[in-house]
Amino acid sequence: MQEPPLGRDLEDRLRRLNEIGAALSLERDLDTLLDRILLEARRFTNADAGTLYLLQGQELTFKIAQNDTLQLFSGGPHRPVDVPPVPLNEESASGYAAVTGETLNIVDVYAEEAPQRFEGPRYYDSMTGYHSQSMLVVPMRDHEEQIIGVLQLINAKISGSDEIVAFPTTDESLVQSLASQAAVSINNVRLIEDTQRLFESFVHVMATAIDERSPYTGGHIRRVTEMTMLVARAVNDCKEGPLQDIELDIDELEELELAAWMHDIGKITTPEWVVDKPTKLTTIYDRVDLLRTRYAWFAATVEADWERRRADAAVAGKPLEPQQREAVDTLLSQMAEDLAFLERANEPGEFMADEDLAHLKQIRDKRYLDTLPAPVTDEELVNLLIRKGSLTDDERKKINDHAAMSIRMLEQIPFTRKLARVPDIAGAHHEKLNGSGYPQGLEGDQISLQARILALVDIFESLSADDRPYRARPMSRELVLKILAEEVERGHLDRDLHDLFISQELFLKLDEIKRSMATGGPADES
Repeated sequence: MQEPPLGRDLEDRLRRLNEIGAALSLERDLDTLLDRILLEARRFTNADAGTLYLLQGQELTFKIAQNDTLQLFSGGPHRPVDVPPVPLNEESASGYAAVTGETLNIVDVYAEEAPQRFEGPRYYDSMTGYHSQSMLVVPMRDHEEQIIGVLQLINAKISGSDEIVAFPTTDESLVQSLASQAAVSINNVRLIEDTQRLFESFVHVMATAIDERSPYTGGHIRRVTEMTMLVARAVNDCKEGPLQDIELDIDELEELELAAWMHDIGKITTPEWVVDKPTKLTTIYDRVDLLRTRYAWFAATVEADWERRRADAAVAGKPLEPQQREAVDTLLSQMAEDLAFLERANEPGEFMADEDLAHLKQIRDKRYLDTLPAPVTDEELVNLLIRKGSLTDDERKKINDHAAMSIRMLEQIPFTRKLARVPDIAGAHHEKLNGSGYPQGLEGDQISLQARILALVDIFESLSADDRPYRARPMSRELVLKILAEEVERGHLDRDLHDLFISQELFLKLDEIKRSMATGGPADES
């Protein structure tokens, strides 16, 4: 073996090794990390080419290849290459290193007297026209001494020359140390990625569970999330107007996406019958049936009272006059009309007129017979007097509490520094710029751009929903956009975001998202 050339000071190389290790520990993208590992190993040994394999199951999977002579740099997400995996056996150089755990330092892969003859380099040369000569094949061991991959370095060169030499024996231990540091870095990145995937899966499962609690809101969270990110990307792409200088970085986009997925997590504590309350009298069931039963009892009591009076009159020999029966029929007819009105009042609407509210109170005060109770209880009246929608003030408070509960629940999660604002963004999607929103009554600059985007999209998607228990039919797109514009004029929503939303017709993307969800495919983000 050739000794290290003059000028390659061991102390400098050890310092360089430490610097490389520190740099590798900071990298969080696996493909970039693998590329960096191979590049640093080649620089460290002045190798012309190299490849990196990772162990997956019972085979080595190709990840990265670099070759200065051929100007070939393949592998990773942006330079995909179809290379078959290498079996875990001793027939190939990389397989041998992975199986035995030994480092291979081959002076010349074509030498007849070589103790081991590997056909892989020769096959590579025949395919590419390259000439492999010296090789250093190093197993990559992690902190538990488990081999997770193999680093292959090809054709060491003398610094400043194209002369190919053998890899110095002093390089072996140093590259082994580098490979071990790299293995630890790879495991760290994998652990971070696995943890992130696990967390994202948990988030999606929770979001799906919240959506699927209600037959009316299924898919709401996913639609809001996709629309939110669409608006965020449009903000980043905006080249004119008040938003032209605003750009959300990759961490802020990730933060916003996670907040969108989690914005309704507090609804898991909201009673299902409140979320889905289709009529004013609904709790666990629609209590209008109690009214019907009560009025059937009233009618039967009125008829029984009539028959009793008629029998008493017959016994006394004084038959009742025909107009007395007419009065009973009039009373029964009035009761039927009152019940029909109560049934109509039970249905949620956009607005209940003052005269209808007064009529409800009149019915509550009626006594059809002195022996009968009031037709409507005080609690039923509170529900029936709801002017708009189907929720009482207490029930609406329960609904509104989900935003505060989302903050409380999300604050229990130890988010990383770059995701620290997820609870604030998710919990502010019902805040309004004029301070009239909830749960904290934030206003103006207290509401972040991410939360403003989420608020705009959330109200748009809710208004655009095909089915809601409190609406008889879906709203037209024109009406939805009209209401959205009114929300801006009232000082509820961000005007600049709304103008971008309308001018670029981003609202049309919701239809694409709905179609993609119906077919199970991804939405078109073009």
